[in-house]
Amino acid sequence: MGELSKLASYEIAKTRYAEFGIDVDAIMKKLANKPVSVHCWQGDDVLGFDQEGGLSGGIQTTGNYPGRARNFEELKADFEKAMSMVPGKKRINLHACYAIFTDENPWVDRDKIEYKHFKPWVDWAKEKGYGIDFNPTIFGHPKMNNELSLSSPDKETRDFWIKHSIACRKIAEQIGKELDDQVLLNVWIPDGFKDVPADRLGPRKRLVESLDKIFEEKLPHVIDCVESKVFGIGLESMTVGSNEFYMSYASTREGVYNLIDNGHYHPLENAADKIPAILPFFDKVPLHVTRSVRWDSDHACLFDDTLKEIALEITKTDEAWEKVIVATDFFDASINRVGAWVTGVRAVEKALLFGLLQPNKDLTRMQDTYKFTEKMMTMETFKSLPFGAIWDAYCVMNDVPLDSECYPLVEEYEKDVQSKRD
Repeated sequence: MGELSKLASYEIAKTRYAEFGIDVDAIMKKLANKPVSVHCWQGDDVLGFDQEGGLSGGIQTTGNYPGRARNFEELKADFEKAMSMVPGKKRINLHACYAIFTDENPWVDRDKIEYKHFKPWVDWAKEKGYGIDFNPTIFGHPKMNNELSLSSPDKETRDFWIKHSIACRKIAEQIGKELDDQVLLNVWIPDGFKDVPADRLGPRKRLVESLDKIFEEKLPHVIDCVESKVFGIGLESMTVGSNEFYMSYASTREGVYNLIDNGHYHPLENAADKIPAILPFFDKVPLHVTRSVRWDSDHACLFDDTLKEIALEITKTDEAWEKVIVATDFFDASINRVGAWVTGVRAVEKALLFGLLQPNKDLTRMQDTYKFTEKMMTMETFKSLPFGAIWDAYCVMNDVPLDSECYPLVEEYEKDVQSKRD
C-alpha cells in the first residue's frame, strides 16, 4: 500500500473510522477478494453472435450510441478496457448466444452447442484471471413460440429449449473443470401472456416438468439457479416464472437456487429485504444488480440509496458475505458502453465498501438491546464520515483510476477504438 501514503486525506479518514473500531486496511483487502461477475452483454446490447435480428421476449435495449462491439475480438477488447478501470476480483458472465463459430466449428443451433464453441472464452479468461458464469439464452430466437419456451403447450418447442438448457449445463460443467471452479448457471425465460390468460396453472406445470428434466443430472462444477420476473414488455398480464413459482421450485429441489434480480419485482418492493429473508434457508443466494427506473429498465448501476441498501444486506454478516453471489445485469445503448460498464461495476464495488465500513456488530447490539435512538443516530453519523477518501485509497490499492480520471480514459478509447467501427 505504498501509494496510499500519497493520499493525505486517506490517513485522516482512516483515523476517523478507527475511532469507531473500523480496520479500514483489513476491509479493503476483504473486498478485493470478493468476486463480482460482470455481464458481457452490456458491450453489444444483448445481441450475441449466433442470430440475426433484434431482441425479443419482453426485453429491449434503447439507444443507438456508436461503437457497439460486433464480434468476439471487439467485445473482449471493450471488456478488458472497462475492467482496467474497475477495482477488485472479476468474473465474466456469458450468455449462450455468445458462442464462437469458425470454419473449424461452424454454426449450429442452440440445442446443439458444445464446449468447443466457448473454449476461446475460457482460454482468454485463464489468461486474464477471470472466472466465468454462464446462462442459457432463451429469447431472441425463432423457436420462441408466441413468447413461450419451457412452458409452451407445444412439445417440440419445449424439447428444443430443454435440449438447449441441458447443453448449457454440460458446457458450464466443462468450463468449471477447466478453471477448477464452480460456474453459476442461471435459467431465465420470458414466458408469459400479454392479456389475461385462460389458464395460469397449465404453463406452470409444464415449466416444472421442463426444469426437472434440465436439472436431472447433478453436475459438481455447476451452481444451478432460476430467475423470476414480475413482467416484461408484451407480457404484462402474467409471467409464468414468477417469484413465488421459482421460490417454491428452488425450495423443493436440491441444488437449485432462486436468483434475486433487484429489477424484477414490483417497484414498491424492497429487493434488499429479500436477501436476509432467503439466507436462513439456502447456502447460496445468487444476485443480479441493476438499476430500474419505474420498471426493469436495466440502467447502469449508480451509487444510490437502492444499491447501498442491497450492499448493506450483503455486508452486515459473515454469513451473507459468504453466501451472496454478486453479479451485474444492465444494458444501456444510449451511452458509451464501456463507460456504462465502468460506472455500473464501480458503483457496486463502492456500495460494498460502504457497507463493510459500517459498525454492523455494534448496530446489531443496539437493536437487540432496544437502543433504537442510539442505533438511528449512529447510522446517521456514518453517512457523513469521509468515505470518499477510503474509496480513493481502494482504487489506488487496486491500481485503477480515481473516479475523476475515468471519463477521459473512456473518451480516449472511444476516439481511438470504438469510433472507427462501422
